[in-house]
Amino acid sequence: MLDGSEMSKKMSKETKVFDDRLSERIDELRWLYIELYENDWMFAELIGQMGVFYGDRGEDLKKLDLYREEHRDWYKKNDKLGMMLYADRFSKNLKGVKRHLSYLAEAGVNVLHLMPFFDTPKGESDGGFAVKDFRKVRSDLGEMEDLSDLTAACHRRDICVCSDFVMNHTSDQHEWALKAKTGDGEYMSRYYFFDNEEITRQYDETVPQVFPSTAPGNFSWVEEVNHFVMTRFHGYQWDLNYHNPRVFNEMVYNLLYLANRGVDIIRLDAVPYIWKELGTDCRNLLQVHTIVRLIRLITEIVCPGVLLLGEVVMEPEQVVPYFGTVEKPECHMLYNVTTMASVWHTVATRDARLLRKQIDTVAELPKEYIFLNYLRCHDDIGWGLDYGFLAQFGIEEAAHKKYLNDYFLGIDGYSNSRGEIYNDDPSTGDARICGTTASFCGIEKAVSEKDEKAISKAIDLDVMLHAFMLMQSGVPVIYSGDEIGQQNDYSYKNDPEKADDSRYLHRGKFRWDLEKKRASGKSVEGRLFGRLRELEKIRNKHKAFLSDADVWTENAANESILCVGRYHDGEKIYGVFNFSENEKTAWFDNGGAYRDLLSRKLVPMKEIKLEGYEFRILMEESLPD
Repeated sequence: MLDGSEMSKKMSKETKVFDDRLSERIDELRWLYIELYENDWMFAELIGQMGVFYGDRGEDLKKLDLYREEHRDWYKKNDKLGMMLYADRFSKNLKGVKRHLSYLAEAGVNVLHLMPFFDTPKGESDGGFAVKDFRKVRSDLGEMEDLSDLTAACHRRDICVCSDFVMNHTSDQHEWALKAKTGDGEYMSRYYFFDNEEITRQYDETVPQVFPSTAPGNFSWVEEVNHFVMTRFHGYQWDLNYHNPRVFNEMVYNLLYLANRGVDIIRLDAVPYIWKELGTDCRNLLQVHTIVRLIRLITEIVCPGVLLLGEVVMEPEQVVPYFGTVEKPECHMLYNVTTMASVWHTVATRDARLLRKQIDTVAELPKEYIFLNYLRCHDDIGWGLDYGFLAQFGIEEAAHKKYLNDYFLGIDGYSNSRGEIYNDDPSTGDARICGTTASFCGIEKAVSEKDEKAISKAIDLDVMLHAFMLMQSGVPVIYSGDEIGQQNDYSYKNDPEKADDSRYLHRGKFRWDLEKKRASGKSVEGRLFGRLRELEKIRNKHKAFLSDADVWTENAANESILCVGRYHDGEKIYGVFNFSENEKTAWFDNGGAYRDLLSRKLVPMKEIKLEGYEFRILMEESLPD
């Protein structure tokens, strides 16, 4: 035990660490805050509370902060593999997730993304994104202490933990909302309340609806106070008013509280929407970037080992600004949403030209920019593609979106896919699609028909898509169950609370009964799990997969084939992927010999024949004399 003198020295040293970080950033922090809020008193309160949260931060977390400050590229290596899951879907609760960390380790996972676990109202939770209390775990999932225990256990296994932080709105059952319903002006000012319907109409003229089928209009009527309140996502999710500095401060305190529970990556949910101005579309406004930059500075002072992950589901030119600049960064990482949508477009069209353009676009960005790459996530797939580029091939947006949805429903394009529509908007004809990776790839249909040839082909497609995902720079993320080929779960239709939300089609409970089959190399589960682990080990082993590697695409003289090259420190690797179910030939004119990292055979880089959905991972190698 430390005596009084030693304790004083320790506290003095820790205070100096905080003070040094603060002094390095205080000028910009204050300038941005006062520019936004013109409130010195609230700024002083913020700084004081930052000191409190730093003092409350555990010793192990402070040590981790120091290590990550010294190794700022710790999350940019090629050894990261993420998995996103719902605790109750995976293993009942947070304690259950902790019990199964050994399975995650066997799967090679070292980034665990826990989907929302905060307290939400039963029946109106939006899958956990309608938060009732930011400092309370949903009762069926456990307690905050269970979260701290889980993150500590993950850290002992070198697994970092990601958690969602819902910035844009709260549940209408949140403490603030309940007080606002009583007419308390202090709490009404934390949301967007209007008693004049004309103002809501003016907003609707320029603000597009996020989910027209679930939240028609951007406002809901609150009977208790005879006012409209802004509800852009659902009627029971009230948009927070970040014009109010009290909202910013309190939400920052909630974020720091979460960080002090051991969360390493904080996902800023719906971040483009958090600032509203009448006469705009209320997305991607400059003040949003000011707020994200403020949060980045605050975390660098209090908990610099914590990363910010921006959820920006938009086209690349709107996504990239959320990285900030190299000199004034905002988010550490962003989702590679457009590439994900382009992958499934390529599956349905057997044409890799759009995907090639997308890879080239990302490759031109600064290498400091880190994307999370994935095939499927907890949400639906929206078809936000580059229709300007596709127009040159005679592709028209509305018709193409319908074709893509019909393909993944399994009713067009010689498709073996199985999926369901989500958020169909009859007024525009627009819709999104839901389904697991395995069901999209045809495994569900082939297994139901007991067609072994079709099963093998569907597995080949599934593995090929994962191989392409692992070929990209950044952090690859698997949705829980994809590693064993889990299929669509139609049981959600029997649950009244979920029956109208087809996203639960791919949010089924993890099939531990199927997981046991992965030991068999003949089972679907074993064939997928084993082949994916082999690919992950190749990625971990070779420096060409580092995030700062050079990346480019090669013309394979075949529209169905995508060729991606990577180079780092003398090591060159090509990934060659056939997106057609039929045999195709790739033609190259660079010559040279390459070692197939899967078969270990030498392959001349000239004429490469690929069976349907076949791929090669090739590393340059000198031919023997």
